[in-house]
This record gives sequence, C-alpha cells and structure tokens, in this order.
Amino acid sequence: MAKVGRMKLGSQGMEVSVQGLGCMGMSAFYGPLKPEEDMIKLIHHAVHSGVTFLDTAKFYGPHTNEVLLGKALKGGIREKVELATKFGDCLVDGNMEVRGDPAYVRAACEGSLKRLQIDSIDLYYQIRIDTRVPIEITMRELKKLVEEGKIKYIGLSEASAATIRRAHAVHPITAIQLEWSLWTRDVEEEIVPTCRELGIGIVAYSPLGRGFFTSGPKMVETIANNDYRKHIPRFQGENLEHNKIMFERVNEMATKKGCTPGQLALAWVHHQGSDVCPIPGTTKIGNFDQNIGALSVKLTPEEMAELESIASAEAVKGDRYGSGDYGVYLDGFRHSTLVFLDI
Repeated sequence: MAKVGRMKLGSQGMEVSVQGLGCMGMSAFYGPLKPEEDMIKLIHHAVHSGVTFLDTAKFYGPHTNEVLLGKALKGGIREKVELATKFGDCLVDGNMEVRGDPAYVRAACEGSLKRLQIDSIDLYYQIRIDTRVPIEITMRELKKLVEEGKIKYIGLSEASAATIRRAHAVHPITAIQLEWSLWTRDVEEEIVPTCRELGIGIVAYSPLGRGFFTSGPKMVETIANNDYRKHIPRFQGENLEHNKIMFERVNEMATKKGCTPGQLALAWVHHQGSDVCPIPGTTKIGNFDQNIGALSVKLTPEEMAELESIASAEAVKGDRYGSGDYGVYLDGFRHSTLVFLDI
C-alpha cells in the first residue's frame, strides 16, 4: 500500500494526512444504513493506514455520523486524528435552512463536541453561508470559540471569493472545502486562486464524482433507490449517456497507466498542488485501499493536459445537484422551497 504522507493545510499551523476520509456515506444519503461495527473497522483501518484527516458534519444523519465518529475515536484513536466537522444547517418546519447567527454557532459547536465526545474540534467549517447574517458576525463567534479552545481552526465550505476575503479579515481561515474533480472544475477560476493568495488550504470533496469515476455509468444501476445520487441530473437520461463518453476516455487512459479510472481521477486532484487535500468517501475497506493507491500514480505535464482536455467544460452535462436535493452553491443553500444564493 502506498505511504500516506503529511501536509500543511493552510498557513495557520494545521497538519493533516495528504488524503482524508469523507465519512458522510457511512451514515447518510448513499442508500441503506451501513453496520456501525463495519464502519468503525473502516475508520480504524484508515487511521492505521495513515489517513488521519476525518471529515464529518452535524447534518450527516443528521447527528448520527458524529455519534459514529465519537465511538470510533475511543481507545486512544482521538490523539492520532485530525477531525473536521461542520455546522450551519438546521430543519425549520420540515425545510432545510442555513444559520450563521452567533447563538446557533455556539449551540451547534456544543452539540458536536458532545456527540463526538471530545473537548476540541480540530477544524470547524461553516457548511454553507447564511446570506442573511453578515459573515463578519459569524466569524466573530467562531473566533471566540477558538479563544476558548473549543475549536482549533476555522473553515468555510462552498463560499464565494468575496465572502472568503471578508471572513479571513476577521480571523484567518485555515481551509475552504469545495467540490473539485475532473467533472467539477468551476472553482479553478476564482475560488482556488483566492485561497492561494490568502494562504488558505483547499479540501476537495467528491473528488471521484460521487463514485462516477470509480464505477462509471453502471453505478446508477446498482445504487439503492433511496440513494440521493439517483436524483442528480448528471446521472440521468441523456446527461448520463453524454457523461459516459468522459468516463470511457478516462478509463482508456487509466488502462494505459496500469491503474483504475478512480485512481487516475483522484491522482489528478492530488496533482493540483501541495495545498490540496482530497477527501474521498467510501464504506468499504477494499475501495479505501484502492483510493490510497492513487498516491502512487504519477502524472506528467502532458498527461495532466490530456486529462484536462478530456474534462473540458463541454465534456459534462447536468447540474451537480437536483433542485429538491441538498442543493449547494456558492454562498447559499438551495432547497425546493428555500433559496439563499449570493453568487
């Protein structure tokens, strides 16, 4: 198995494994619930393999993913990991809403600490931006939590460049979490350069296109009916047929390289820079081991250029979220009955 190195995440002193583990699918959104015992074994396997950067959120479950991590981190594991969780989402009369007001920020943090059974959160993200509350107000409360030792570092997820700058002026941001993969590259235009200018680390979620670059179009046929990916436009009808072409080209290139298409897609994210940490999620130890194998895939400038030509803007069709799903876009949350967007 490839050796998992370490990296500096941002310029505030945080250090993490060069690849993380997204834990969301262990408890939510991706079909039937997975056996808790199996998920704890997977988490322990990841940590023992050197993948110590674990990603969860209050929203995943909701709450149950944090509870799972709390159980998994007992017995001396906590000291070995860098734990990231998120706040900012809540249910109001059955609808999802984003909140960034100080009282909610503090209450959410206290709740996460209790569920995770820890004294301090290593990296605390605002999962989406509440456009009704100035980001400076949210950040001031987060700054207080840092001063109190309840969180160590602050992050934002799916924030616009302007919001990142305003937030960073109140207290340094350590990491921005964003979707970045061969078929989601819009962040390269403005968000990534802003992070690099300010010395902010980049955490790439869904680097495998929610499993698309691992299994290709056949994935849609095998996932459960209650898997929310069934509703993502990119996985439906003509969009899927079009996107299949991209997968086939990536697969051809992977075969020549002697790796899987998923490893090739993940390696492409790793090659974006030493400030980028992808956090692919999985519920299977075998898939986890394959993801670690991406660290051994080296790409030449010519191969990077070839992949980027395959992954051009016109190469993918369909939105990355459905209109009624947990729709996420910069500076906001999109729900079928609720829209808070500031793009």
